[in-house]
Amino acid sequence: MKFVITNYLNYMKFNEKLHRIVKKNNSILCVGLDIDKDKMPKFLFKKSKDPFFEFNKLIIDATHDLVCAYKLNMAFYEVIGKKGFELIEKTIKYIPKDIVVILDGKRNDISNTAGKYAKSLFEILNADAVTVNPYLGIDGIKPFLDYKSKCSFILCRTSNLSAGDFQDIKSNNIPLYQNVAKKIREWNSYGNCGAVVGATYPDELKMIRNILGEDIPILIPGVGKQGGDIEKTVNYGTNNKAEMAIINSSRGIIFAGKDENFAEESKKAVIHNNDIINSIRRKK
Repeated sequence: MKFVITNYLNYMKFNEKLHRIVKKNNSILCVGLDIDKDKMPKFLFKKSKDPFFEFNKLIIDATHDLVCAYKLNMAFYEVIGKKGFELIEKTIKYIPKDIVVILDGKRNDISNTAGKYAKSLFEILNADAVTVNPYLGIDGIKPFLDYKSKCSFILCRTSNLSAGDFQDIKSNNIPLYQNVAKKIREWNSYGNCGAVVGATYPDELKMIRNILGEDIPILIPGVGKQGGDIEKTVNYGTNNKAEMAIINSSRGIIFAGKDENFAEESKKAVIHNNDIINSIRRKK
């Protein structure tokens, strides 16, 4: 029976899987598992043979019933070298199957190469969702969208300070990020597109939600250490049912504690964030 359930979860449409875990855990919060040796508790490197996995394992153990997703930014794993790829595999296998797994690599290239990226992330590593750069247009996006049960979160309005260097450039008096949002809606024929929109740009987030409509999920980084406004993020980023948004926090959660109780401190940070987010969702 466990195999049947696991197999079903592997092929469930992304939006259905997201809806189920949001309802089960009463959470639209995502924890970013962005491992960083300089910020991790030092005792792990003295006591554990596999400190990076032990760190992820303890965070997952403490928070898996309180979140809707985990996001692994691939840069923090690739910098480790060949063991980083193995660590991604081990971490994803450890995450409960009903929780959404996002691999954040912002991949893309010409269609032939994009297809290899898509296969690596969706088939080899078995992610539920990935982040994708739209700069090459639809022929670089389609290989990802061909995985119809998965989700491709397409960069739309990023959370960094210089986002406007290109994303605010206007064509026919319409900023690029709005044109990208329109393309995301156009490309959503399989129902497996998403958008990445930073919490640090709430007015743009509101505009993008209006363009995307009710059924396209938005991955929202930029709360926590980057200073995004949670109230505006929830009100502007979710749909009319206060869903279809995944609010990511990384450093503010996983590095909430420095000592042997770090996972418990992370759990407290998740509970605190959930309480704030859900109080806003209830009012919407």
